[in-house]
Amino acid sequence: MAERNSMTFYYNNTIYFISSGLGAQLSLYQTQRFLFVEISATAKIHCSSKEKLEAGSTSVYWYSRKRGEVPICIKKCLNDQNVSKFACKPETYSSTLEIYNAQQSDSGNYYCAVKSHGYLTFGDGSTLIVGDSYIASSWVFLLPPSAHSLVSTGMVDLACIVHGISNPVQISWNVSEDWQEQRLMQSLNSKDGSLMLISHISIPRDTWTSAKTFTCEVKFNSSGNKVKKSASYIECE
Repeated sequence: MAERNSMTFYYNNTIYFISSGLGAQLSLYQTQRFLFVEISATAKIHCSSKEKLEAGSTSVYWYSRKRGEVPICIKKCLNDQNVSKFACKPETYSSTLEIYNAQQSDSGNYYCAVKSHGYLTFGDGSTLIVGDSYIASSWVFLLPPSAHSLVSTGMVDLACIVHGISNPVQISWNVSEDWQEQRLMQSLNSKDGSLMLISHISIPRDTWTSAKTFTCEVKFNSSGNKVKKSASYIECE
């Protein structure tokens, strides 16, 4: 494997990963974009690669990023002996982080990382949601495009606003049965300590005016119940 240049840095409570190099590069895959577990259950977060892990000069690490905090390394998997809270389950081409007795405070983003030749390569992350993020003040609102945007630009925006939640939620968009899961969204802290998430999609104006239905779907917990809000274009008479 060719050695690469890599850099990890933090800015405004966001983690950034930069790596570049020549030749074959190790890539990490985290297919669980969202993982819901009940309180006190064991959460299992998977990471895989096409290259062998925990071999030679390669070591696997797990990082956690909680709401409003910078990412921290919570587990080094090589010769792991301490399994009181976190445990690594290594395989030849994969690593699984197990979180025992999961609590709501464990909710957040988890990244696997591999250190090879002195450089870190990261997976793209999995969001763990423990328990129920819904509280009494929670509500969901779908904001359609403004009338001004329909005449001024070729693209229009729809925003799904989830207000008053205790932890992250899963937000998906349905455009006439075409599902799009949203990973990136804006988060804001409310004065009461709750969280507000804003997820938006940009679509061509002709798509919005084509009589399609746009649905924002929010999943708060592992029960399977979801909150849905829909909107569609209505032409003025």
